[in-house]
Amino acid sequence: MQQSYIRYISAAIFLVSTTIGCTKKEYKIPTPKDVLQNDCIKRTQGPNIVGQTIEFAYAMAILPEKGKLTNARVEATIDGAAGTWMENNSYYTNNTGVDVGISVGSTSVTTKNVTTVTFNKDTNAATLRYYYVIPDQARGQSVSFTFSAESSDGETVSYKMGPYTIANMDMKKGINLTDGGLMYISIADMAAYNATDAAAKAGSIDLVYLYRNITTSAFNFALVSPAADPQYLPGVTLPTGVNRSTYERKVFNLQDYNLAQMQYGIYIDDPDFQQLNMTNDPNYAINLKQEAGVWVETADHKYRAYVYFNTASTTTKNAVIGIKRYTL
Repeated sequence: MQQSYIRYISAAIFLVSTTIGCTKKEYKIPTPKDVLQNDCIKRTQGPNIVGQTIEFAYAMAILPEKGKLTNARVEATIDGAAGTWMENNSYYTNNTGVDVGISVGSTSVTTKNVTTVTFNKDTNAATLRYYYVIPDQARGQSVSFTFSAESSDGETVSYKMGPYTIANMDMKKGINLTDGGLMYISIADMAAYNATDAAAKAGSIDLVYLYRNITTSAFNFALVSPAADPQYLPGVTLPTGVNRSTYERKVFNLQDYNLAQMQYGIYIDDPDFQQLNMTNDPNYAINLKQEAGVWVETADHKYRAYVYFNTASTTTKNAVIGIKRYTL
């Protein structure tokens, strides 16, 4: 059963699509090449962020009568972080659109910048997925990859991918906020603290989170600088030393795909932060809601950030945010 699947993959992977003009031509099934072949695609989209994964699908095939695959290898120009690996399953898509994996090799071995899978099944075609975890040392640099395969008849083949620019920005998701609890936000730490912890980190607290249902004005959810006019911090007693003034600009309909993880969205990348001019922006953002966002620049002009509200509950007064942060 596995061999029939693998032969099916071989035919599917290397079927060449032909652009047909207005004049109809008789279609002929392409004749498979009698040499080891390979191809590769990058499966992930958007900015390449430290700590995140770049995923590739690497396909290779040789005619059964010529031999079988013996190993697949990926060499990166910068060592991947822990968790970099290649699957030992080959994938095909069944008639319901589901990707199905078949084990064709031993567990991958990663040594420094090289990851290898050795085939242990009689395999003449396979598509393996490679996952590169972006290390901090790649920040702001470019990384390239060389995929290669070898067959039992001694043939080798390779495919180069990249270079890919690694973003300078950082990202953190799933930060819980609670009105009256975890309400003091540090952009430097990309974390939220309670009043006691905020007092110990007073110099790094940039925003205060709160929810107020005020009948005389539209306040609702808010991110407010500690130094803002007290009218924007009703009922809040700031911890000692928490006094920074942060530039803020609220926006709607800016669902960053990395942070929102919705079906649709755009990607905020380094140039978006570089092009911001927040000199004349206020130091508060009120009347926020779920899926709203706030551009931020810290008082010391060290960081710019985009804060996105994944959830915001008027019942619990809690929220969950994600942050993209760029160091100036």
